[in-house]
Order: sequence, then C-alpha cells, then structure tokens
Amino acid sequence: MSVRLNKLTTDRLMKKLQKLPNHLIKKSGKFFKEITPIDTGNARKKTRTVSNTIKAEYPYAGRLDEGWSKQAPKGMSQPTLDEMDEIIEDFVRSL
Repeated sequence: MSVRLNKLTTDRLMKKLQKLPNHLIKKSGKFFKEITPIDTGNARKKTRTVSNTIKAEYPYAGRLDEGWSKQAPKGMSQPTLDEMDEIIEDFVRSL
C-alpha cells in the first residue's frame, strides 16, 4: 500500500491551518468575556485579549472563576477551554 500526497493541496491546507491560533484566541476571548458575570459591568469591561492571553484585570477575577457568581457557577476558564475544543473542531471541519 502506498499513499501519495498532493503537495499543492497540502500546502494550501497548511496555509489555512496557520490562521487557527489567531482565530482561536479571538473567538475564545470573546466567549470568555460573554460568559463573565455582569453586575455593574466592571468585570466585562476589564476583560480583554492581549496577544495570546485573556486578561481579567479586576481584583475579584479569581473568585468569579471559582464559581462565586450564580451567573457563572462553573467560572469562565473551564467553559472557555471546553469551547476552545469546539472552536478548533469547527475550524478544522470547515477546511
């Protein structure tokens, strides 16, 4: 048995895959922010994506992420990690 790859097709696919990291951080950052509990709006206002990092820059971020709010009983990090799996699957399926 032998398998032959079409170089042009493979190169095109690899070029598309290079867009995945930026796509992933943009979509997951947006998701994280959307599931951040809202009371006064401070937490969402101070949540941003910088480079490849989602930053929750407010003193009670840890408590919210531990499920302190009834609006996000599972916090934001684990649901975002779960969503990242979905984002990756959707991206790859779309190729």
